[in-house]
Amino acid sequence: MIPNLLIAPDKFKGSLSADEVVESLAAGLRRGYGKSLDIDSCPIADGGDGTLDIAVSAGFRRTYVNVEGPTGEHILASYAQRGGVAFVELAEASGLRRLPGGALAPLAASTYGTGQLIADAISRENRTVVLAIGGSATSDGGAGLVQALGARLLDARGDLLGRGGGALAHIEQVELTDMKERVDGVEFVIASDVDNPLLGPNGAAPVFGPQKGASSHDIDVLERGLSLWAAAVTAATGKYAAEAPGSGAAGGVGFAGLTMLNATLTSGADMVLDLVRFADRVRGATLVITGEGSLDEQTLRGKGPARVAHLARRAGVPVVAAAGRCTLTRQGLAAAGIRSAYTLAAIEPDPALSMANAGPLLEQVGMQIARHELA
Repeated sequence: MIPNLLIAPDKFKGSLSADEVVESLAAGLRRGYGKSLDIDSCPIADGGDGTLDIAVSAGFRRTYVNVEGPTGEHILASYAQRGGVAFVELAEASGLRRLPGGALAPLAASTYGTGQLIADAISRENRTVVLAIGGSATSDGGAGLVQALGARLLDARGDLLGRGGGALAHIEQVELTDMKERVDGVEFVIASDVDNPLLGPNGAAPVFGPQKGASSHDIDVLERGLSLWAAAVTAATGKYAAEAPGSGAAGGVGFAGLTMLNATLTSGADMVLDLVRFADRVRGATLVITGEGSLDEQTLRGKGPARVAHLARRAGVPVVAAAGRCTLTRQGLAAAGIRSAYTLAAIEPDPALSMANAGPLLEQVGMQIARHELA
């Protein structure tokens, strides 16, 4: 019987896209097995970079719009639409990869461009907006996003507030009349795999701020600003969501969605797996191969590989993982439904070299999987 392999990894962040991971693994598997293989390529994502591409591959039509990047520069970004549903990836307009020269801007970065994408989607009669919010460069509590949709953010003098999380230190009042008119009748779904609250030690600023370049002082500034922002939004909406799970996602975009857009939060990984029809494709597979750059405790909190393993186990199909590194114990892997993990670090322990040569190393990992799992 010819083995039927379903390869369903996320990206290796900073090294390879999910498509490239699939290609390298498939090449190694064919070399290592030496005979015919049926390979179903199924790259996945969890709401961050690459999620929009998967929506397009699933039949959504890409639409391009000129918008603001995270620090105000003009960029050409896109979203996808089909049948009255718009699929917006925050990282496409407001992600780390959109920062000019990669220069981090923790206080200045804004989600305004993402709001512009949403506004365009609504203007084209899309009545459902799915917003995937991983990979953000921002900590502005979603302020820029709602500004682009018509919200007026005012300081103590009644002047309009500027962009970025740093500006929230001066927020006094939020006026939502124009925004409510624009989004009336639109359903919002936010896809994220982060359950952090907006404020506090596990909140957006202290947990995710450092990834976006925030110093200790910047984190204090952002935390104060987000606290004032939460108070102003609560006064305007009557909704307090600063402690709600997921409100801290993408620097507080989850909070803006919950309070001002009446959004529903959902798992980014599960949404993508539905898009690619994973539950149908896993039936009849001999083996599922998943993975991501780092298999760790975050993986177990609903990341793509964990959700792949869950669905595969339910279908009675064994799962192995390929990763740059793995910090999970064998017991942790087994609890997630992953039989074995094969890592680049086991071949090349230097992280810099491993990332630089991820493609060829993954091909070697594919050969290892073929020899150990398909013999």
